[in-house]
Amino acid sequence: MDSVNTGQMLADDDDLAEPDANAEVQVCGRNVEIPDHYRVYVAQKLARLERFDRSIYRFDVELEHERNRRQRKNCQHVEITARGRGPVVRGEACADSFYGAFEAAVHKLENRLRRTKDRRKVHYGDKTPVSLHEATAVTALIDAAAAFTPEQPTAQEPAVDDHEPGRIVRTKEHPAKPMTVDDALYEMELVGHDFFLFQDKETDRPSVVYRRHAYDYGLIRLG
Repeated sequence: MDSVNTGQMLADDDDLAEPDANAEVQVCGRNVEIPDHYRVYVAQKLARLERFDRSIYRFDVELEHERNRRQRKNCQHVEITARGRGPVVRGEACADSFYGAFEAAVHKLENRLRRTKDRRKVHYGDKTPVSLHEATAVTALIDAAAAFTPEQPTAQEPAVDDHEPGRIVRTKEHPAKPMTVDDALYEMELVGHDFFLFQDKETDRPSVVYRRHAYDYGLIRLG
């Protein structure tokens, strides 16, 4: 895993970000070889997002080549996680190239960071809250960057695909900070998941909120 400091990257002339970008960028790949110019490209793009939250101290970028042969057109997966003083914010996407997947993930992350900025404004009385529909709207993916054709990260696949379905292939841990159901729903939207496990502040027990049809949600509590 290598890291790049965004403060060392030059923004484009039309870049709206403030120049003093200093969040660390860590780029890693799972069975993927990442060229240096791709790391620079990633750092330049993410530097623009710091204007939404100056407390962001690190961006974690993970690249993975999906091995499902039936999904060849969307086999490159990119996940970006922004870490700051507030809740974790994440954007992830799949495309037929790592550039296209990264651009789509950045687009999602930018919209979610903008949402957290709006929420802070609401908290301090600067504007009225957005509607539930606006808060949970699915962001349209952008694929213009898919046509970008410089050397891309290359997947290092084994000669024989020994992946067997039904196995646990990833484990994540996060702090069990007590929170309300509303806060859990908010954080679920920020990471783009269909469910969110949290410590219920009201009951002091592990609980799960999850997405149902349309814009409805469900709540599971342990008895």
